[in-house]
Amino acid sequence: MIVIISGVSGAGKTLIGTLLAAELGWDFYDADLFHSPHNIEKMRQGIPLTDEDRAPWLEVLCDLLRTVRKENGSAVLACSALKEPYRQLLFDCAEGDARLVLLTGDFDLIARRLQERRGHFIDPKLLESQVETLEEPREGAVVVDVALSPSDIIKQIRKELKL
Repeated sequence: MIVIISGVSGAGKTLIGTLLAAELGWDFYDADLFHSPHNIEKMRQGIPLTDEDRAPWLEVLCDLLRTVRKENGSAVLACSALKEPYRQLLFDCAEGDARLVLLTGDFDLIARRLQERRGHFIDPKLLESQVETLEEPREGAVVVDVALSPSDIIKQIRKELKL
């Protein structure tokens, strides 16, 4: 199974994904590490990515998911996956054996986290455009409020996904 931890920048995808993968003994992948230098520079400058910008990135992630499924079968991927077509592509590449977790929460809380974050290339000004871009996930997604503690978020994910 592939667990895709999604949400806007600052929602805690990397932290939650890392913790969940460690508890499960699965590999963890951060989709941000697969962006092209061009995409990283745009985000650093506060310029939202277009679908055209994201297309090659999503293909790289698809290759990763195909490899994971072929080699060991299970992993956690932290990936914004803001639109349903992006998620559907990732599900298809995971051969249907993927589950979506959407980390969501109060805009002001997430904005504050972004302002306090250091060492990440995404300009906090992108939060508003990401919130506007976010499409509600299809049925079956696990939706978790980021106001919970990381350990409570992990417990909720594990309970709802029966992991």
